[in-house]
Amino acid sequence: MEKLKVGILGGTGFVGQRFITLLDNHPYFEITVIAASPKSANRTYEDAVSNRWKLNVPMPESVKKIIVKNVYDIDEIKKEVDFVFCAVDMAKDEIKKLEETYAKAEIPVVSNNSAHRMTPDVPMIIPEINNDHLRIIEAQKRRLGTKKGFIAVKPNCSIQSYVPALNALKEFGPKEVVVCTYQAISGAGKTFGDWPEMVDNVIPFISGEEEKSEQEPLKVWGHIEDDKIALNTMPKITTQCIRVPVSDGHMAAVFVKFQSKPTKEQILKLWEEYSGRPQELNLPSAPKQFLNYFEEDNRPQTKLDRDLENGMAVSIGRLREDTVYDYKFVCLSHNTLRGAAGGAVLTAELLYAEGYLTKNI
Repeated sequence: MEKLKVGILGGTGFVGQRFITLLDNHPYFEITVIAASPKSANRTYEDAVSNRWKLNVPMPESVKKIIVKNVYDIDEIKKEVDFVFCAVDMAKDEIKKLEETYAKAEIPVVSNNSAHRMTPDVPMIIPEINNDHLRIIEAQKRRLGTKKGFIAVKPNCSIQSYVPALNALKEFGPKEVVVCTYQAISGAGKTFGDWPEMVDNVIPFISGEEEKSEQEPLKVWGHIEDDKIALNTMPKITTQCIRVPVSDGHMAAVFVKFQSKPTKEQILKLWEEYSGRPQELNLPSAPKQFLNYFEEDNRPQTKLDRDLENGMAVSIGRLREDTVYDYKFVCLSHNTLRGAAGGAVLTAELLYAEGYLTKNI
């Protein structure tokens, strides 16, 4: 099988580095372009990153000598790619404009960024949940005036721990949800070396995160109507998002009230049996078991369980009845794998398998 050629926009940053490692020897995709800001351009990737490699795995040999391109050099990049992943670190308006410019140049964009998440005709995908939203791409192409170019995004990293667990229970009608997330410093693109203030510290504020955590699930659970994705009105969600001294892994404490209260046994059965289109298609990055329940009182734990199924599974624990809500439980996902680059790669695999990503003939 001939692989699709892929570019990584923002390839020198934290999430860009994750993309680099995940795409090394990928069965569907090969990295042909790495692009970044003008100050990083025209240097080898190894030189451009220098001592800013943040991952605990080595930089792949295959990318070290790639000459980094200017992310605004779209005409040149177009000649060498079939689609791009976007993980640039810019102002939201700049990202929005950049991604749309790529799409209008007939280069599909699979984005890790938040800029287009609430654009009505841009699908925001958790592949196991709302793969049917890919159909909106045809309406988006009509708006953009493109034949091949489009934008697809993945949601905020924090919602990808608890939204899958709730989605598995949708037949019982979750109507009120309270969530408190405990989020790793890599979600801010940091390590403890970059951010020594986080050692032995908790910060009860992450800018913009609570709004995203309350709104984005309603788009994931929305439906296509008149060339746009209409947001769900249920459940009502309120969140608090807290930065904690953890390197990787976002945990969520969840309280939920249902229209029709299930039994604990029904919940556990639905979690165990839940799977989606990626499992059906046996996509390379898809976890075999998407939702994993731990019976132990002290699990899941960030350090022990964040890397389950190569960081692409969701861990759940401590399901019990609540005195105010129907049930409470905790969830955990790896924020830079399932929540960021890994989720985007899985989305690209789904787009490829469903015929939305093709060779640039």
